[in-house]
Amino acid sequence: MQHMDNHGHPNGAAASQNADGVWHNLKPAPGLWAADVAVPEGQSACVVVQQGQMAWVGPEAQLPAAYQALPRHDARGALATPGLVDCHTHLVYGGQRANEFAMRLAGATYEEVAKAGGGIVSSVKATRAASEDELFAQAVPRLQALLAEGVCAIEIKSGYGLALEHERKQLRVARRLGEAFGVTVRTTFLGAHALPPEYAGRSQAYVDLVCNEMLPVLAAEGLVDAVDVFCERIAFTLAETEQVFQAAQKLGIPVKLHAEQLSDMGGSALAARYGALSCDHIEHLSADGVAAMKAAGTVAVLLPGAYYTLRDTHLPPIAQLREAGVPMAVSTDHNPGTSPALSLLLMANMACTLFRLTVPEALAGITTHAAHALGLQGTHGLIASGRPANFVLWPVVEAAELAYWFGHKPACTIVRQGRIRGVMP
Repeated sequence: MQHMDNHGHPNGAAASQNADGVWHNLKPAPGLWAADVAVPEGQSACVVVQQGQMAWVGPEAQLPAAYQALPRHDARGALATPGLVDCHTHLVYGGQRANEFAMRLAGATYEEVAKAGGGIVSSVKATRAASEDELFAQAVPRLQALLAEGVCAIEIKSGYGLALEHERKQLRVARRLGEAFGVTVRTTFLGAHALPPEYAGRSQAYVDLVCNEMLPVLAAEGLVDAVDVFCERIAFTLAETEQVFQAAQKLGIPVKLHAEQLSDMGGSALAARYGALSCDHIEHLSADGVAAMKAAGTVAVLLPGAYYTLRDTHLPPIAQLREAGVPMAVSTDHNPGTSPALSLLLMANMACTLFRLTVPEALAGITTHAAHALGLQGTHGLIASGRPANFVLWPVVEAAELAYWFGHKPACTIVRQGRIRGVMP
Protein backbone atom coordinates (compact mmCIF):
# COMPACT_ATOMS: atom_id res chain seq x y z
CA MET A 1 0.00 0.00 0.00
CA GLN A 2 1.23 3.49 -0.80
CA HIS A 3 2.62 5.96 1.70
CA MET A 4 0.95 9.24 2.58
CA ASP A 5 2.56 12.65 2.60
CA ASN A 6 2.52 14.97 5.60
CA HIS A 7 -0.89 16.34 4.61
CA GLY A 8 -2.63 12.99 4.35
CA HIS A 9 -2.66 12.98 0.55
CA PRO A 10 -1.38 10.15 -1.58
CA ASN A 11 2.09 10.92 -2.90
CA GLY A 12 1.27 12.19 -6.39
CA ALA A 13 -2.12 12.73 -7.97
CA ALA A 14 -2.14 9.35 -9.66
CA ALA A 15 -0.66 7.34 -6.75
CA SER A 16 -2.93 4.35 -6.09
CA GLN A 17 -3.08 0.61 -5.81
CA ASN A 18 -5.59 -1.85 -7.20
CA ALA A 19 -8.26 -2.55 -4.57
CA ASP A 20 -9.31 -5.96 -5.90
CA GLY A 21 -9.75 -8.65 -3.27
CA VAL A 22 -11.75 -9.33 -0.13
CA TRP A 23 -12.08 -6.39 2.27
CA HIS A 24 -12.95 -8.09 5.53
CA ASN A 25 -13.38 -7.29 9.22
CA LEU A 26 -15.61 -4.33 8.34
CA LYS A 27 -18.24 -2.64 10.49
CA PRO A 28 -21.18 -1.58 8.29
CA ALA A 29 -22.40 2.01 8.70
CA PRO A 30 -26.11 1.77 9.54
CA GLY A 31 -28.40 2.73 6.68
CA LEU A 32 -25.59 3.16 4.16
CA TRP A 33 -25.32 -0.43 2.96
CA ALA A 34 -27.83 -2.03 0.58
CA ALA A 35 -31.11 -2.84 2.29
CA ASP A 36 -30.81 -6.54 1.41
CA VAL A 37 -27.47 -6.83 3.24
CA ALA A 38 -28.17 -8.03 6.78
CA VAL A 39 -25.11 -8.37 8.99
CA PRO A 40 -25.95 -9.83 12.41
CA GLU A 41 -24.93 -7.64 15.33
CA GLY A 42 -21.44 -8.44 16.54
CA GLN A 43 -20.40 -9.98 13.24
CA SER A 44 -18.07 -8.50 10.64
CA ALA A 45 -18.96 -7.67 7.06
CA CYS A 46 -16.92 -7.83 3.93
CA VAL A 47 -16.83 -6.34 0.45
CA VAL A 48 -15.42 -8.23 -2.53
CA VAL A 49 -13.85 -5.98 -5.16
CA GLN A 50 -13.22 -7.37 -8.64
CA GLN A 51 -12.15 -5.30 -11.65
CA GLY A 52 -13.01 -2.10 -9.81
CA GLN A 53 -16.55 -3.22 -8.92
CA MET A 54 -18.11 -4.35 -5.66
CA ALA A 55 -18.86 -7.90 -6.74
CA TRP A 56 -20.30 -9.12 -3.43
CA VAL A 57 -21.30 -7.43 -0.16
CA GLY A 58 -22.45 -9.21 3.00
CA PRO A 59 -21.61 -10.89 6.31
CA GLU A 60 -18.09 -12.24 6.40
CA ALA A 61 -19.39 -15.60 7.63
CA GLN A 62 -21.37 -15.96 4.38
CA LEU A 63 -18.55 -15.15 1.96
CA PRO A 64 -19.11 -17.41 -1.08
CA ALA A 65 -16.50 -20.07 -1.72
CA ALA A 66 -15.71 -18.54 -5.12
CA TYR A 67 -14.10 -15.56 -3.38
CA GLN A 68 -12.27 -17.32 -0.56
CA ALA A 69 -8.92 -17.49 -2.35
CA LEU A 70 -8.79 -13.81 -3.34
CA PRO A 71 -6.23 -11.44 -1.77
CA ARG A 72 -7.29 -10.12 1.64
CA HIS A 73 -7.44 -6.58 2.99
CA ASP A 74 -7.95 -6.52 6.76
CA ALA A 75 -9.98 -3.45 7.80
CA ARG A 76 -9.31 -4.15 11.49
CA GLY A 77 -12.87 -3.34 12.50
CA ALA A 78 -13.07 0.01 10.72
CA LEU A 79 -16.45 1.57 10.00
CA ALA A 80 -17.29 1.27 6.30
CA THR A 81 -19.32 3.92 4.52
CA PRO A 82 -19.89 4.65 0.85
CA GLY A 83 -17.54 7.20 -0.65
CA LEU A 84 -18.67 10.71 0.25
CA VAL A 85 -20.43 12.84 -2.38
CA ASP A 86 -20.05 16.63 -2.48
CA CYS A 87 -23.06 17.55 -4.61
CA HIS A 88 -22.78 21.36 -4.82
CA THR A 89 -19.45 23.13 -5.37
CA HIS A 90 -18.00 26.04 -7.32
CA LEU A 91 -14.51 24.56 -7.06
CA VAL A 92 -12.94 26.14 -10.17
CA TYR A 93 -12.35 29.90 -9.97
CA GLY A 94 -9.63 32.53 -9.95
CA GLY A 95 -8.52 34.50 -6.90
CA GLN A 96 -10.27 34.62 -3.54
CA ARG A 97 -12.54 37.04 -1.65
CA ALA A 98 -11.27 37.31 1.91
CA ASN A 99 -11.81 41.08 1.74
CA GLU A 100 -15.56 40.54 1.42
CA PHE A 101 -15.51 38.38 4.51
CA ALA A 102 -14.09 41.38 6.32
CA MET A 103 -16.73 43.66 4.77
CA ARG A 104 -19.54 41.48 6.01
CA LEU A 105 -18.02 41.40 9.49
CA ALA A 106 -18.04 45.20 9.38
CA GLY A 107 -21.77 45.13 8.71
CA ALA A 108 -22.22 44.94 4.93
CA THR A 109 -25.00 42.64 3.67
CA TYR A 110 -24.64 40.10 0.85
CA GLU A 111 -26.52 42.47 -1.45
CA GLU A 112 -24.43 45.50 -0.41
CA VAL A 113 -21.22 43.61 -1.14
CA ALA A 114 -22.56 42.72 -4.60
CA LYS A 115 -23.60 46.31 -5.33
CA ALA A 116 -20.12 47.53 -4.30
CA GLY A 117 -18.55 45.50 -7.11
CA GLY A 118 -17.81 42.47 -4.97
CA GLY A 119 -19.59 39.19 -4.91
CA ILE A 120 -19.76 36.94 -7.92
CA VAL A 121 -18.60 39.64 -10.35
CA SER A 122 -15.33 39.94 -8.43
CA SER A 123 -14.62 36.25 -9.02
CA VAL A 124 -15.63 36.66 -12.66
CA LYS A 125 -12.89 39.21 -13.18
CA ALA A 126 -10.23 36.96 -11.62
CA THR A 127 -11.47 33.86 -13.45
CA ARG A 128 -11.48 35.57 -16.82
CA ALA A 129 -7.91 36.76 -16.23
CA ALA A 130 -6.64 33.26 -15.43
CA SER A 131 -5.60 30.68 -18.01
CA GLU A 132 -7.01 27.18 -18.03
CA ASP A 133 -3.76 25.81 -16.58
CA GLU A 134 -3.78 28.45 -13.86
CA LEU A 135 -7.36 27.60 -12.91
CA PHE A 136 -6.43 23.92 -12.80
CA ALA A 137 -3.43 24.58 -10.56
CA GLN A 138 -5.51 26.69 -8.17
CA ALA A 139 -8.26 24.06 -7.98
CA VAL A 140 -5.95 21.09 -7.29
CA PRO A 141 -5.27 21.73 -3.57
CA ARG A 142 -8.95 22.40 -2.97
CA LEU A 143 -9.90 19.10 -4.57
CA GLN A 144 -7.14 17.25 -2.74
CA ALA A 145 -8.45 18.48 0.61
CA LEU A 146 -11.89 17.07 -0.17
CA LEU A 147 -10.55 13.80 -1.57
CA ALA A 148 -8.36 13.22 1.50
CA GLU A 149 -11.53 13.21 3.57
CA GLY A 150 -13.22 10.50 1.53
CA VAL A 151 -15.02 12.34 -1.29
CA CYS A 152 -15.47 9.98 -4.25
CA ALA A 153 -17.86 12.06 -6.38
CA ILE A 154 -18.16 15.81 -6.71
CA GLU A 155 -20.18 18.34 -8.65
CA ILE A 156 -18.27 21.32 -10.09
CA LYS A 157 -20.20 24.28 -11.46
CA SER A 158 -19.16 26.96 -13.92
CA GLY A 159 -20.59 30.44 -13.46
CA TYR A 160 -17.51 32.59 -12.91
CA GLY A 161 -16.84 33.06 -16.61
CA LEU A 162 -20.19 34.44 -17.82
CA ALA A 163 -18.91 34.35 -21.40
CA LEU A 164 -18.58 31.34 -23.67
CA GLU A 165 -14.79 31.08 -23.69
CA HIS A 166 -14.50 31.45 -19.92
CA GLU A 167 -17.39 29.15 -19.02
CA ARG A 168 -15.80 26.59 -21.34
CA LYS A 169 -12.48 27.09 -19.55
CA GLN A 170 -14.04 26.32 -16.16
CA LEU A 171 -15.86 23.24 -17.38
CA ARG A 172 -12.77 21.91 -19.15
CA VAL A 173 -10.82 22.25 -15.91
CA ALA A 174 -13.56 20.35 -14.07
CA ARG A 175 -13.29 17.48 -16.55
CA ARG A 176 -9.48 17.52 -16.27
CA LEU A 177 -9.65 17.30 -12.49
CA GLY A 178 -11.79 14.18 -12.69
CA GLU A 179 -9.36 12.51 -15.06
CA ALA A 180 -6.23 13.55 -13.17
CA PHE A 181 -7.43 12.43 -9.75
CA GLY A 182 -9.60 9.45 -10.57
CA VAL A 183 -12.77 10.92 -9.10
CA THR A 184 -16.29 11.12 -10.49
CA VAL A 185 -16.95 14.74 -11.52
CA ARG A 186 -20.38 15.96 -12.58
CA THR A 187 -20.22 19.28 -14.39
CA THR A 188 -22.98 21.86 -14.07
CA PHE A 189 -23.35 24.83 -16.42
CA LEU A 190 -24.23 27.88 -14.31
CA GLY A 191 -24.01 30.54 -16.99
CA ALA A 192 -27.01 32.23 -15.36
CA HIS A 193 -25.13 32.89 -12.11
CA ALA A 194 -24.92 36.67 -12.30
CA LEU A 195 -25.28 39.38 -14.92
CA PRO A 196 -21.83 40.17 -16.36
CA PRO A 197 -20.82 43.84 -16.26
CA GLU A 198 -20.94 44.19 -20.03
CA TYR A 199 -24.65 43.24 -19.96
CA ALA A 200 -25.67 45.68 -17.22
CA GLY A 201 -29.32 46.62 -17.76
CA ARG A 202 -29.70 44.00 -20.50
CA SER A 203 -30.57 40.84 -18.62
CA GLN A 204 -32.81 39.45 -21.35
CA ALA A 205 -30.03 39.78 -23.91
CA TYR A 206 -27.72 37.84 -21.60
CA VAL A 207 -30.29 35.13 -20.93
CA ASP A 208 -30.71 34.79 -24.71
CA LEU A 209 -26.93 34.36 -25.00
CA VAL A 210 -26.94 31.67 -22.30
CA CYS A 211 -29.84 29.78 -23.89
CA ASN A 212 -29.10 30.16 -27.58
CA GLU A 213 -25.32 30.15 -27.78
CA MET A 214 -23.45 29.15 -24.65
CA LEU A 215 -25.48 26.15 -23.52
CA PRO A 216 -25.87 24.48 -26.95
CA VAL A 217 -22.17 24.87 -27.76
CA LEU A 218 -20.91 23.62 -24.39
CA ALA A 219 -23.37 20.73 -24.41
CA ALA A 220 -22.23 19.73 -27.90
CA GLU A 221 -18.65 19.67 -26.60
CA GLY A 222 -19.67 17.19 -23.88
CA LEU A 223 -18.98 19.61 -21.05
CA VAL A 224 -22.43 19.83 -19.45
CA ASP A 225 -24.03 17.19 -17.21
CA ALA A 226 -26.65 19.53 -15.70
CA VAL A 227 -27.83 23.15 -15.87
CA ASP A 228 -28.27 25.48 -12.90
CA VAL A 229 -29.54 29.05 -12.36
CA PHE A 230 -29.27 31.50 -9.46
CA CYS A 231 -32.90 32.53 -9.08
CA GLU A 232 -32.95 35.49 -6.70
CA ARG A 233 -33.64 39.22 -6.42
CA ILE A 234 -29.97 40.01 -7.08
CA ALA A 235 -29.69 37.47 -9.88
CA PHE A 236 -32.32 36.06 -12.29
CA THR A 237 -36.10 36.24 -12.22
CA LEU A 238 -38.50 33.34 -12.29
CA ALA A 239 -39.31 34.01 -15.96
CA GLU A 240 -35.61 34.16 -16.92
CA THR A 241 -34.97 30.96 -14.98
CA GLU A 242 -37.71 29.18 -16.88
CA GLN A 243 -36.19 30.24 -20.20
CA VAL A 244 -32.92 28.55 -19.20
CA PHE A 245 -34.78 25.44 -18.04
CA GLN A 246 -36.61 25.28 -21.38
CA ALA A 247 -33.31 25.48 -23.25
CA ALA A 248 -31.90 22.67 -21.12
CA GLN A 249 -35.04 20.58 -21.61
CA LYS A 250 -34.73 20.87 -25.40
CA LEU A 251 -31.22 19.44 -25.12
CA GLY A 252 -32.27 16.69 -22.73
CA ILE A 253 -30.09 18.02 -19.91
CA PRO A 254 -31.33 17.80 -16.30
CA VAL A 255 -31.73 20.98 -14.25
CA LYS A 256 -31.16 22.11 -10.68
CA LEU A 257 -31.57 25.46 -8.96
CA HIS A 258 -30.07 27.88 -6.46
CA ALA A 259 -33.45 28.49 -4.85
CA GLU A 260 -35.00 30.47 -2.02
CA GLN A 261 -31.67 31.43 -0.45
CA LEU A 262 -32.41 35.09 0.31
CA SER A 263 -36.15 35.25 -0.36
CA ASP A 264 -39.06 33.10 -1.52
CA MET A 265 -39.05 33.51 -5.29
CA GLY A 266 -41.08 30.37 -5.97
CA GLY A 267 -38.10 28.88 -7.76
CA SER A 268 -38.35 25.47 -6.14
CA ALA A 269 -41.88 24.89 -7.41
CA LEU A 270 -40.76 25.95 -10.89
CA ALA A 271 -37.73 23.66 -10.74
CA ALA A 272 -39.90 20.77 -9.59
CA ARG A 273 -42.15 21.24 -12.64
CA TYR A 274 -39.06 20.63 -14.76
CA GLY A 275 -38.15 17.51 -12.77
CA ALA A 276 -35.13 19.17 -11.18
CA LEU A 277 -32.48 16.93 -9.64
CA SER A 278 -32.22 19.30 -6.69
CA CYS A 279 -33.08 22.66 -5.20
CA ASP A 280 -30.21 24.09 -3.18
CA HIS A 281 -29.98 26.51 -0.23
CA ILE A 282 -33.80 26.76 0.29
CA GLU A 283 -33.70 28.74 3.55
CA HIS A 284 -36.93 30.51 2.50
CA LEU A 285 -38.65 27.47 0.99
CA SER A 286 -42.46 27.58 1.29
CA ALA A 287 -44.88 24.78 2.05
CA ASP A 288 -45.91 24.81 -1.62
CA GLY A 289 -42.27 24.41 -2.60
CA VAL A 290 -41.85 21.46 -0.24
CA ALA A 291 -44.92 19.76 -1.70
CA ALA A 292 -43.77 20.36 -5.27
CA MET A 293 -40.31 18.93 -4.55
CA LYS A 294 -41.82 15.86 -2.91
CA ALA A 295 -44.09 15.23 -5.89
CA ALA A 296 -41.19 15.60 -8.34
CA GLY A 297 -38.66 13.56 -6.37
CA THR A 298 -36.40 16.61 -6.18
CA VAL A 299 -33.65 16.53 -3.53
CA ALA A 300 -33.27 19.37 -1.02
CA VAL A 301 -29.59 20.33 -0.81
CA LEU A 302 -28.68 21.99 2.48
CA LEU A 303 -25.66 24.28 2.49
CA PRO A 304 -24.81 25.09 6.11
CA GLY A 305 -21.43 26.61 5.17
CA ALA A 306 -23.10 29.50 3.35
CA TYR A 307 -25.69 29.87 6.11
CA TYR A 308 -22.86 30.10 8.65
CA THR A 309 -20.62 32.43 6.64
CA LEU A 310 -23.48 34.84 5.90
CA ARG A 311 -24.57 34.67 9.54
CA ASP A 312 -28.04 33.83 8.35
CA THR A 313 -30.81 33.33 10.91
CA HIS A 314 -33.60 32.01 8.67
CA LEU A 315 -33.43 28.23 8.94
CA PRO A 316 -34.47 25.93 6.09
CA PRO A 317 -37.80 24.19 6.83
CA ILE A 318 -36.16 20.97 8.04
CA ALA A 319 -39.18 19.65 9.94
CA GLN A 320 -41.45 20.15 6.94
CA LEU A 321 -38.98 18.49 4.58
CA ARG A 322 -38.62 15.60 7.00
CA GLU A 323 -42.36 15.21 7.41
CA ALA A 324 -42.90 15.28 3.64
CA GLY A 325 -40.17 12.71 3.07
CA VAL A 326 -38.09 14.98 0.82
CA PRO A 327 -34.52 13.60 0.78
CA MET A 328 -32.03 16.07 2.26
CA ALA A 329 -28.47 16.22 0.97
CA VAL A 330 -25.64 18.20 2.57
CA SER A 331 -22.79 19.83 0.66
CA THR A 332 -19.88 22.22 1.10
CA ASP A 333 -21.07 24.76 -1.49
CA HIS A 334 -17.35 25.45 -1.80
CA ASN A 335 -16.99 28.91 -3.31
CA PRO A 336 -14.72 31.91 -2.69
CA GLY A 337 -17.39 34.28 -1.44
CA THR A 338 -19.92 32.68 0.87
CA SER A 339 -18.66 29.19 1.73
CA PRO A 340 -14.88 28.73 1.46
CA ALA A 341 -15.31 25.30 3.06
CA LEU A 342 -13.14 22.31 2.26
CA SER A 343 -14.50 19.70 4.66
CA LEU A 344 -17.66 17.74 3.96
CA LEU A 345 -17.49 16.22 7.44
CA LEU A 346 -17.55 19.71 8.93
CA MET A 347 -20.67 20.41 6.87
CA ALA A 348 -22.26 17.27 8.34
CA ASN A 349 -21.49 18.59 11.81
CA MET A 350 -22.94 22.00 10.92
CA ALA A 351 -26.05 20.40 9.45
CA CYS A 352 -26.58 18.70 12.81
CA THR A 353 -25.76 21.66 15.04
CA LEU A 354 -27.24 24.50 12.97
CA PHE A 355 -30.07 22.76 11.12
CA ARG A 356 -30.85 20.04 13.71
CA LEU A 357 -30.40 17.08 11.40
CA THR A 358 -29.98 13.74 13.12
CA VAL A 359 -26.70 11.89 12.64
CA PRO A 360 -28.27 9.31 10.26
CA GLU A 361 -29.80 12.18 8.25
CA ALA A 362 -26.48 14.00 8.03
CA LEU A 363 -24.57 10.89 6.95
CA ALA A 364 -27.19 10.01 4.34
CA GLY A 365 -26.95 13.66 3.30
CA ILE A 366 -23.28 13.38 2.34
CA THR A 367 -23.67 9.97 0.69
CA THR A 368 -26.97 8.49 -0.50
CA HIS A 369 -29.02 11.67 -0.93
CA ALA A 370 -26.08 13.65 -2.31
CA ALA A 371 -25.62 10.99 -4.99
CA HIS A 372 -29.33 11.28 -5.82
CA ALA A 373 -28.92 15.07 -6.17
CA LEU A 374 -26.41 14.43 -8.96
CA GLY A 375 -28.36 11.66 -10.67
CA LEU A 376 -25.72 9.19 -9.46
CA GLN A 377 -27.98 7.12 -7.20
CA GLY A 378 -27.36 4.00 -9.27
CA THR A 379 -23.58 4.09 -8.87
CA HIS A 380 -22.66 6.13 -5.78
CA GLY A 381 -23.77 6.77 -2.21
CA LEU A 382 -24.45 3.19 -1.13
CA ILE A 383 -22.38 0.08 -0.49
CA ALA A 384 -24.01 -2.55 -2.67
CA SER A 385 -22.95 -5.28 -5.07
CA GLY A 386 -22.72 -4.40 -8.74
CA ARG A 387 -21.57 -0.82 -8.13
CA PRO A 388 -18.17 0.81 -8.70
CA ALA A 389 -15.88 0.35 -5.70
CA ASN A 390 -16.15 3.69 -3.91
CA PHE A 391 -16.02 3.32 -0.13
CA VAL A 392 -14.23 4.65 2.92
CA LEU A 393 -12.96 2.87 6.04
CA TRP A 394 -12.96 5.07 9.12
CA PRO A 395 -10.93 4.43 12.31
CA VAL A 396 -13.87 5.26 14.58
CA VAL A 397 -15.94 3.29 17.07
CA GLU A 398 -19.36 4.50 15.93
CA ALA A 399 -20.88 6.31 12.97
CA ALA A 400 -21.87 9.34 15.07
CA GLU A 401 -18.18 10.26 15.32
CA LEU A 402 -18.17 11.30 11.66
CA ALA A 403 -20.52 14.17 12.51
CA TYR A 404 -19.32 14.64 16.10
CA TRP A 405 -15.67 15.60 15.63
CA PHE A 406 -14.81 18.82 13.82
CA GLY A 407 -11.41 20.21 12.94
CA HIS A 408 -10.16 16.61 12.91
CA LYS A 409 -9.07 14.80 9.78
CA PRO A 410 -9.45 11.07 10.43
CA ALA A 411 -6.80 8.88 8.82
CA CYS A 412 -9.22 6.98 6.61
CA THR A 413 -8.62 4.33 4.00
CA ILE A 414 -10.21 5.43 0.72
CA VAL A 415 -11.14 3.16 -2.17
CA ARG A 416 -12.12 5.33 -5.12
CA GLN A 417 -12.90 4.03 -8.59
CA GLY A 418 -11.53 0.62 -7.58
CA ARG A 419 -8.16 2.02 -6.45
CA ILE A 420 -6.74 2.44 -2.96
CA ARG A 421 -6.17 6.19 -2.66
CA GLY A 422 -5.49 6.67 1.03
CA VAL A 423 -4.33 4.28 3.74
CA MET A 424 -4.65 4.11 7.49
CA PRO A 425 -1.27 4.10 9.28
